[in-house]
Amino acid sequence: MYHHVVPLSDSVLATVKNGAMQDTVGDLWKHDRILLKNGHVIDPKNKIDDERDVLIEDGLIKEVADGIHPDEGDRVIDCGGLLVVPGLIDMHLHLGDLFEVSTNPIFCAAEDGVTLGLSPGAGNTFMAPSLLGAEVDHGVPINLGVYLGAANVLGTRLDTDELIQLFKGELDAETMSSKMTRNSITNTTAALCVGIKDHMGHFIMSDENIDKIFKITSEAKLIYMSHTQDPEHAERLAALSKGRPLHLAHATAAGCGTHMDPVEGMQRVLDLIGGNITGEFVTTMLRTGGGSREGLQMPKAAQKLAYDALSSGKVKILISDGQNQATMKGFGDTRDDIPCIIELAEAGILSLSDAVACMTKNPAELIAKRTANNWWTEKLGHLGAGALGNVTVIDQNDKLATYTIVNGQIVSFENRAVRRNCGAGGWVSKFGMVRRTGVGEIAMFSYGK
Repeated sequence: MYHHVVPLSDSVLATVKNGAMQDTVGDLWKHDRILLKNGHVIDPKNKIDDERDVLIEDGLIKEVADGIHPDEGDRVIDCGGLLVVPGLIDMHLHLGDLFEVSTNPIFCAAEDGVTLGLSPGAGNTFMAPSLLGAEVDHGVPINLGVYLGAANVLGTRLDTDELIQLFKGELDAETMSSKMTRNSITNTTAALCVGIKDHMGHFIMSDENIDKIFKITSEAKLIYMSHTQDPEHAERLAALSKGRPLHLAHATAAGCGTHMDPVEGMQRVLDLIGGNITGEFVTTMLRTGGGSREGLQMPKAAQKLAYDALSSGKVKILISDGQNQATMKGFGDTRDDIPCIIELAEAGILSLSDAVACMTKNPAELIAKRTANNWWTEKLGHLGAGALGNVTVIDQNDKLATYTIVNGQIVSFENRAVRRNCGAGGWVSKFGMVRRTGVGEIAMFSYGK
């Protein structure tokens, strides 16, 4: 009845032959190559805005070119009609530091296209790198890093110069164990952060202590991030900076009217940005429809000031501050990251390439500058050969991440986590990235010399 023979797919799928299992899949995928075909590649750093193929091999970008021919065993993904961009960097993303028991923010972020998130819990202590780092060891789908809380950094017997030595990796064990903590794990990992965050909503610090944090961050090459909601606090921090670097977190919060007229508040904060002072905007607050409405809302007039700041290049960083589904939350949500990028381009506020740059090239450049470490621009924020294999593939029509690829592993497909690759992520600090911190494995075994 049926004359057409449907051939077996035994060259690419596991099967049984001669009474034995044939592990074809394992054989084919041992090269660990992913080939993204026919996608519209937008790579702001390398000035690519055209249809190209992207080859990922051994966790790194191997090549971006026309018509790359697949080898046998390559995982080939047809990206026709999709945008292929460098993996999104969310440099202000709360990742379990605010007791999110109703969400799984790390996996939510991966599903929304984020490949690297920096968690800015203002209550973070020196233990934070070991605690969140252990989660990396247990298996997370994205690359993670943390900021420490400013008030907590000053809470030990260490003086300012010793703290600078600590964050440079130069402080001796005797000083740490006598003046910081009796916990050797914390002493060993304490310097593995990207910056320090001041938060006037949690701790109002003295001028003297704020000056100490500026000295520590500027000399140890860390990001100094300040909670920006009350414009008067931002102005105080700017005056105390005295030319030292300062980053104004979620600056759009000043335009939501919680502390003064939203337009006045937004303008006063924008007037501070320039030179040593940078800022970032929350994607949720920029969406014309309000985005995820659990966060603060900006009136249109204040939004217009933010759009103008993006258009002029005064502000070049977008962040989520999410996930805001939890009881203790940020002002936004990673679900708004991709829609915001696309809508900024659709509205003509930024070109699509410039909008993508706000969560790829630009944060990588800012972090590299503040940490004096070119690893951030060599390995992140672009699709050049040798960069980490972090890619976000976007359906521009539904404004969602079709694929999220982290370190060469597919961690999400169509907004669903791919659980077999939940250990794809690594740990990032100002010094770069390691795949494991070792903390999460101590319970299983000891490390011998």
